[in-house]
Amino acid sequence: MSERDDEEREFDLRWADGAAHKEPSARARMLAARWKENPPGPVPFRAEPEHRGSAGRRPWVSTVLVLGCVVVVILLLGYAGVGPY
Repeated sequence: MSERDDEEREFDLRWADGAAHKEPSARARMLAARWKENPPGPVPFRAEPEHRGSAGRRPWVSTVLVLGCVVVVILLLGYAGVGPY
């Protein structure tokens, strides 16, 4: 490309970026048309997950499970004689 082409291209970009009205994207136009007929309902900031697997348990169950494992490891190490004593 010649220097003249670069200048023309730069001018075109500045002219396009400085436009007072910018046309919305195709997706924005599609959603606007769809929402005119059927507006979306309110959505909470963090929606409840649809699938609740093992993370759906009560929070205290995880705490008890972790603390139980720690106690078992401490007891096993104590009976095995591993430690500072």
